[in-house]
Amino acid sequence: MGRIEWAMWANEQALASGLILVTGGIVAVAAQFKGWPFAAYAIAAGVFVCLLEYPRGKRKKGSTMERCGQKYLTAVVKVFGPITRNYYVRAILHAALAVPAGFLLSTILGTACLGIASAIYLLAAIRGEEWNPIEQKPQERPQVGGGTIRQPPTMPPPRPPAETRKKQPAELAGQENPIPVTTEPQ
Repeated sequence: MGRIEWAMWANEQALASGLILVTGGIVAVAAQFKGWPFAAYAIAAGVFVCLLEYPRGKRKKGSTMERCGQKYLTAVVKVFGPITRNYYVRAILHAALAVPAGFLLSTILGTACLGIASAIYLLAAIRGEEWNPIEQKPQERPQVGGGTIRQPPTMPPPRPPAETRKKQPAELAGQENPIPVTTEPQ
């Protein structure tokens, strides 16, 4: 069996927890809950987590589907280098961001999810995983002059074998009817 890449799971968990933190924070700030400054912090922390976690990392094996617009945030995440690439740093960062948001009921779910993401990132770091950006492959252009482009088929599928497709002379092309056909007088 293949080895599990824990960083993918941590990335999805952290992105979802960032969105949950933002949602809980907006609810608490809009309702002016007691301790709403913690909710304002949860909004800021959730937005930061979402921006950090939006770009997916490249998988070791197989292909990785890039998120829509990921290339712009990937450039920002790459600028910070080893700070954002190392999963030990991400695990500690997520755990630290989760603590203040845990003091408010509307953000406690986001805190728990972020804590779980932190634990999964710690597991990924222990297993030796690291964030690498998804590089764009250069698109291959079809060669026009080298004879690589062939003519499209002239017959629609299904096609008979090549031997029977060869044109036969007119006198050989006809078939004989094995049943005699007679016309009846009227």
